[in-house]
This record gives sequence, structure tokens and C-alpha cells, in this order.
Amino acid sequence: MDSKAPLFTPVLIAGCVIIVLSFAVRASFGVFQIPIAEEFGWLRSEFSLAIAIQNLAWGIGQPLFGAFAEKLGDRAAIIGGALLYAAGLVLSSMAVTPEAHQMLEILVGFGIAGTGFGVILAVVGRAASDENRSMSLAIATAAGSAGQVFGAPTAEWLLGMMPWQQVFLVFAAVILCSLAVLPMMRSPKPVSKGALEESMGQILRRAFRDPSFSLIFIGFFSCGYQLAFITAHFPALVTEMCGPILDGSLLAAIGITSTSALGAIAISFIGLFNIMGTLLAGYLGKTLPKKYLLAGIYTLRTIVAAAFILMPITPTSVLVFSALMGALWLATVPLTSGLIAHIYGLRYMGTLYGIVFFSHQLGGFMGVWLGGKMYDVYGDYTLVWWIGVAVGALSAVVHLPVKENRVPVAA
Repeated sequence: MDSKAPLFTPVLIAGCVIIVLSFAVRASFGVFQIPIAEEFGWLRSEFSLAIAIQNLAWGIGQPLFGAFAEKLGDRAAIIGGALLYAAGLVLSSMAVTPEAHQMLEILVGFGIAGTGFGVILAVVGRAASDENRSMSLAIATAAGSAGQVFGAPTAEWLLGMMPWQQVFLVFAAVILCSLAVLPMMRSPKPVSKGALEESMGQILRRAFRDPSFSLIFIGFFSCGYQLAFITAHFPALVTEMCGPILDGSLLAAIGITSTSALGAIAISFIGLFNIMGTLLAGYLGKTLPKKYLLAGIYTLRTIVAAAFILMPITPTSVLVFSALMGALWLATVPLTSGLIAHIYGLRYMGTLYGIVFFSHQLGGFMGVWLGGKMYDVYGDYTLVWWIGVAVGALSAVVHLPVKENRVPVAA
């Protein structure tokens, strides 16, 4: 029966729309690093700390919104997240001090938690058949990359026509428009009787006592570090450290004549290639052990990141790195969320994934904050980049001992 179930359900389509718009805005914040710092004369670390706090608030909010959705409904959680997201953007557009930006990014972070992977992947996973679950999670994850494809270039384009404050207001309106698809989110819960009878406290105790859950938690740290650092700082890194775009080159021929434009395009390039990489990961996750796929992804990330920083940074190397890293970018998300659903069941998947995602966002906080802090101290991003290479190697190792067996429901 499962094999005949449709892959593209209304829940999956609606979830993809919400994630596309949410992640388009989230992926654009790195484009504002230089304009905001230059307008107010701030150090690079000031706005970096604001984005770091956003990532930390996102991580704290994810298990809270997951639990809220499982208790009161997915749509209520999404509405709350969208309202916080929009409010944070509107208020941030009026902020003129680093401290105000940093505090208001807490609202944005919680808003991303309510409109992002934790809530959406849980409802998509419950709505999907067993046969389609891995691909459904991959498609919803790839939607985040689709948002990234046009988010940063759109922000760069809008900054050419209006000040950054007005761009924030436009993005707030975009987030509120995502609520139009909420009637399609039905909150299905195809779970077993045993899972329904098990309380949230019981499943949390089982997970916290399981060494595999701890290893998954630790392993997701580097994913957050690398993704958040690159999203927040790569446009600035490319702007300042990349060699010039030569006249007559292909990039110049298509209108990319500055390294700042190349930095925005690089984020888009990462998102474009991640669509393919994430879908491939979801397809492979249907049949291959997810822990070995995760270890392989982190290993390849480590190699790609090390090779990039060891070679001269040129427009060509930026695009090659963006393509390779993009193919590995969010490929970890359907595998990690699918692994949690497989081991612990679907009933409290949102809460459990939210807890693991907190580790991801701790890594994101460290990556963004250290990026700005070390830039101010050393004048470039080399050292913080090598830290990212090291934590990627750690994640490759810690996934290997994970026991990919379903934990039985407590009696």
C-alpha cells in the first residue's frame, strides 16, 4: 500500500513553500555584513555576533517549537514562528546600535525555528509513507536550498535599489505571505498505538540514555559551524580575499564584475548544487545505512574545505568550492532527521530532532561569532576556517559507532 502512496502530498508542497521563503531570508544575512558595518562604523564582530545570537536562538527555539507543535498543532507553531520572524525583521530595520541588533536577532532566530526544519520535517515525515519518507524529507530539505539559491542574490539586488532597512521590511512581508499555504498543512500522525501511549518524558529519557543519541548530537555540531560560518562570512571573505574578476572572463560577460557580487552568487551556487546533493542523500538513505552516509559527507566536507584554503582564492576556486560544498551542504539534514525517526519513532520526532538541532546551532553560533572575532584580531578568516576543517573531521568519526537499530517502545 505504501509503495502506491503519492510522493508529492499537499503537506509536502506546503512545507516546501514555507521552507523556501524562510530560508531565502535566512541565507541572505551575510550580504548585509559589510553594508551595516560601514553605515554605522561597527567592527565586523558586532553584526557577526547578532547573526551568531540568531543561530543560537534558533537552536534554543527548535525543540520548544517542536514540542509546541506536537502538543498544540503544527499550524499554530508555524503561525507563531512567522509572526516572531516578521516582528524581528521589522524591529531590526529600526535598530541603530549593535546591542539592539543582537537582541532583536533573538526574535528572528525563534521565528526561523517556527518556520524551519524542526517543525516542517516532523509533519512531512508523519505525512509520508514508509516508502516515501526518506525522499520526502530530502525534498523538504532541498527546498531550503532552493530558497538559498535566490535569497542572497535577491538581497544584493534589492540593496542596489533601496537601503538595507527597507530590504528587511520587504523580507518581513515575504515571511507573512508564507502563511497563505497553511490550510494545506494537515498535521497527520500515522503512528503506532504504542508510540501514542508513550509520553514525551519517556521518549526523552530513552533518548538521553542512548549513547547513539549523544553521538548524533555531537556530530551535528560541525554541520552548524560550517554552514553558519559560510552563510554569514563567505560573501565578505570572497569580497576581500578573492582575486579580481578579469575583463573578458565568463563571469564578467554575464555581468558579475565585482567580488561582492561573486560572494552573493557563491551562496546561491551552494544552494543550487545542494538541491541535487540533498535529493541524492535522500535517495541513498532509503537503502544504505544513514550513519555511514553521514560519515562520508563530513569526510568529503573536510577535504573540500582544506583544499580550498590551501590554494589561491580565485573566482574559479570560489565557484568550484561552492559547487562541491553545495552538494554536501544540507545533505546531512534528511539523513539525521531520518535516523532519529528510524531509531526513536515518529511521535516525538520534532522534539528529538529539535534537541539534536540545538547542537547544530551551538556550532552555528561558534562559527559566526568566531568568524567575526578572529577577523577583527587577525584581519582574515584563515584560522577560523581551519577550526571548521577540524570539527568536520570530528563529525566524520563520531557517527561511525552509532547503532542504527530501532529502539523498542517502553512497556
